Amino acid sequence: MSDFYWTIDTVLGPSFIAYNERGVSAIMRSESAAEFERAFQSHFHRPVQPTPEPPVDLATAVSAFFDGELSVDEARKQLPFDLRGTTDFDRAVLLKTAEIPYGEVRSYSWIAREIGHPLAVRAVGSAVGRNPIPLLIPCHRVVRRDGRIGEYGLGGTDAKRALLSAEGVAPDWLESLARAGIRYVGNPETRVYCFPTCRQAKQIPDGERVGFGSDDEAMTLGYRPCAVCRPSGILDREATA
Repeated sequence: MSDFYWTIDTVLGPSFIAYNERGVSAIMRSESAAEFERAFQSHFHRPVQPTPEPPVDLATAVSAFFDGELSVDEARKQLPFDLRGTTDFDRAVLLKTAEIPYGEVRSYSWIAREIGHPLAVRAVGSAVGRNPIPLLIPCHRVVRRDGRIGEYGLGGTDAKRALLSAEGVAPDWLESLARAGIRYVGNPETRVYCFPTCRQAKQIPDGERVGFGSDDEAMTLGYRPCAVCRPSGILDREATA
């Protein structure tokens, strides 16, 4: 089973995307095709070769993903991943990361809770850092527990901010909430609290959002977790970021 690659244009500039019959296997930024081929061979211990024309369905799905035109369910069907060589834990982390919607963010502790390892926040961070398919497995949408942007392996914090901005997320706004100690926002009408970027939170009228620094604070005041973005809840209290 051979891997092939082509070049795609991204917010961060040209990047190389590799695939095989199992699915997309890697995305990397390199100075040249030769450098990418060497990096791929070193990491995956198998060769990769250029293709004059990627599969139409795959190329179309990749383009639609970057434009925010695929739902999570559609992306799961149209963009398979080849994650051979990753551990079961890393695979669980990466597949959960792939569920974060376009234009939204979640925390490392959220991923840890969702995969059933609420105390493994640092291990989650390490697994995200090893992501072989950034952009399509959108680790740029994972932020620190306090809401700060955090680091990013495909170009640092500036690259992460650029990717989030392209999806309509305002990094400065997220950072301002973090500085104010606000992790969640609540709707006083529905008594539901969410991650600030959740599509439900975006429907709260301006000036009516209630900020919370923790799940305890929100629930003590009679708010319940959003069923859409599933803020961390009870298990998250035990996790450390």
